[in-house]
Amino acid sequence: MAAAACGAASSTDSPGRTPEPAAVAAAGGSTTHPAPSHRDPIRLSLPLAGIRVGIDPGHNGGNAQDPSYINRLVWNGREQEACDTAGTETDGGYPEWRFTFTVAKTLRRDLQSLGADVVMTHDNDHGVGPCVTTRARILDHARVDVAIDIHADGGPPDGRGFAVLEPVSDGPNDKVIHASRRFGAAVRSEFARTTKMPVSTYDGTDGISRRDDLAGLNLTTVPKVLVECGNMRNPTDAALLRSPNFHRRAARALLHAIRAFVHR
Repeated sequence: MAAAACGAASSTDSPGRTPEPAAVAAAGGSTTHPAPSHRDPIRLSLPLAGIRVGIDPGHNGGNAQDPSYINRLVWNGREQEACDTAGTETDGGYPEWRFTFTVAKTLRRDLQSLGADVVMTHDNDHGVGPCVTTRARILDHARVDVAIDIHADGGPPDGRGFAVLEPVSDGPNDKVIHASRRFGAAVRSEFARTTKMPVSTYDGTDGISRRDDLAGLNLTTVPKVLVECGNMRNPTDAALLRSPNFHRRAARALLHAIRAFVHR
C-alpha cells in the first residue's frame, strides 16, 4: 500500500477519472447475480447466493497522472488524508495497482461462480480514483455483507509477509468492529494456509494490525478489513506478488475467508 489505503465525492469528474456520483454509491457500484430466493433450490449449487460482497482493489492505474486530484485532502473521520495515492511497486516496476486489480478480478469471478452478488469500487485499472472516502461510501451504501480491501505494501526491503489491517472503533464503524475482527481472523488464517506467504515481520502482531488512520476502515459501516498481501520492496515477496499462481492463491484464500465468515 505504501501510503493511505482505501474513498469523498467530487461534484465533477474529468475524463479518465473513475466516476464518483451519489448514484453509483446508491446503486451499490457494479453488481451481478440477482440474489435467488432463500427457498430457491439453486442454493444447493450456489452456496453464496443471497450474499453481497464488496471488493476494493487498492489504488488505480491512472492515479500517478493526475496528482492534483489524487493529492487533494479528504476527511477520513479522524483526520485529513490524501484522496488516494499511486501505490507502490516492486524494484522491477511491477505496480501495486496492477496486482490488486488482478487479484480482485479473480476473486470476483470466483465469488460469482458461487452465486454471490459482487460490488467493486472501480471496474478498471486505468482510471483515476475514486477517493478513499468514496470507496468506503460505495460499499456502505451497497450494504454488502462483508468487504475486503486488497493491497500490497511498500515496506522495508528486509521485511517480509502479509498483514491484515482491522478497524479501531471510531464512530461510524462502532457496530462492525467485532464482526470485522472475526473476518480479519478468517483472512489471516486462510491467507497463511493457502498462499504460504508468511505473516509480516514488521507490521502488526502475528499478522494483525489495528488501524485508526484509514478512511476505508474508519468510515465503514459493514464488516471490512484490509489485507496487505506482501511487501513489494522485498525481493522474495516481490517474486511471489508478480506470479499468476500467487494471484490465484491469494484470491482463493480470500474466497475461503469470506465463506468462513458467512458460514457458507
